[in-house]
Amino acid sequence: MRLVIARCSVDYVGRLSAHLPPATRLLMVKADGSVSIHADDRAYKPLNWMSPPCRLHEAPGVWKVVNKAGEELRITLEEIFQDISYDLGVDPGLRKDGVEAHLQELLAANPATFGDGFTLVRREYMTAIGPVDLLCRDGAAATVAVEVKRRGEIDGVEQLTRYLELLNRDPLLAPVTGIFAAQEIKPQARVLATDRGIRCVVVDYDRLRGIERDELTLF
Repeated sequence: MRLVIARCSVDYVGRLSAHLPPATRLLMVKADGSVSIHADDRAYKPLNWMSPPCRLHEAPGVWKVVNKAGEELRITLEEIFQDISYDLGVDPGLRKDGVEAHLQELLAANPATFGDGFTLVRREYMTAIGPVDLLCRDGAAATVAVEVKRRGEIDGVEQLTRYLELLNRDPLLAPVTGIFAAQEIKPQARVLATDRGIRCVVVDYDRLRGIERDELTLF
């Protein structure tokens, strides 16, 4: 991980053009080759970025980041205040909490929760960017990737979207559709999932565990 704090301007030249006027910003270069430009008021979202695979060419006063499509992110450096690098090592990945891990286990044992004819292919099906929680087949034998969360938020939808993009490159699996399963799904996450063709399923943790609620229900 390389972190550079500098006064710079940024130009993106590709299918669309964009310009950031001179200002002090954080430039982040990750081990996967990605380069992103951050301000101090945008939370985690960068102002502009170039996803891997891409190449970084450094020259005095200018960085050129070029992707495989020939699009270019040009960073003009006026002044560098700090340039530091850290070796973060191999990240173990996000570990699920106890409830979330158990929920995944229960759904693996009960794939019919997602619909008639659903069967489990494998838990923790590995991709190049991490494991998909559940890989299933639906009643028509089509492949379905399932991401399981205790609380479904936008980040989970983004994660499943990345998995689906990779899985659909495998001719033995494609076409692969997605299911976003959680005890609770935030409205914004549901809207994003629906827009991307991902089905949302709200699951009852207690019912999966075989625990009947004591609440009275009016019919």
